[in-house]
Amino acid sequence: MRLCNIHVHAQAEHKGPGYSVPAGEGPDGGWACNDTWRLSPSDLAPTSRRNFEGVSPGNTIEVHWVFTSCPVAPGPGLGSCLSETCTNPELRVEAQVFLLVNDPDALDFSDFSYRGHTADGRPQPRALPTGTGDPVTFAGSTTGSSYSQSACSPLQVTWSVRPDCARLDIGSLHDWAESGNVFDEHHAHGVRHIVTAPELLSPIP
Repeated sequence: MRLCNIHVHAQAEHKGPGYSVPAGEGPDGGWACNDTWRLSPSDLAPTSRRNFEGVSPGNTIEVHWVFTSCPVAPGPGLGSCLSETCTNPELRVEAQVFLLVNDPDALDFSDFSYRGHTADGRPQPRALPTGTGDPVTFAGSTTGSSYSQSACSPLQVTWSVRPDCARLDIGSLHDWAESGNVFDEHHAHGVRHIVTAPELLSPIP
């Protein structure tokens, strides 16, 4: 499959073993990394950079790498995963939850970005995160604050969600935004509240 989009959500949309702290109700709800309270003063040192808006040291984000069966080029939004001749693609989303820290020794987002990388002629991220547990795979749909249990996305997705948080250097996220990434990502998007209705939940093997 081809990488078609990378985007960032403020807080975790999914709830997992490593991110199960409620982050509030309303459009800025979601879940925070369990280890947020363990961060040191240096981890939480403020930064004056605002290239990637809406994030600060100590925040949790969930990053989605979206893959499509359509022969398209990577671009902004999920519309980049479709085309006029490919309106009902197979979609896969690789998800990782990060805890943002002001620490250049933490993970560097550029290692997981696109930057024109291809494999067998297909756009791909430079790498996907490892060391955060075996991904949990299940069937679902696309997410975001415009969807809920009563208003589901029509786009079906195979999700692959890593269960643990990883520390990410917030400076590397600002670098990604400053570089003019092809996805036009410069801020963290809202989250869809977790789906709890049993009739809407997919079995997890």
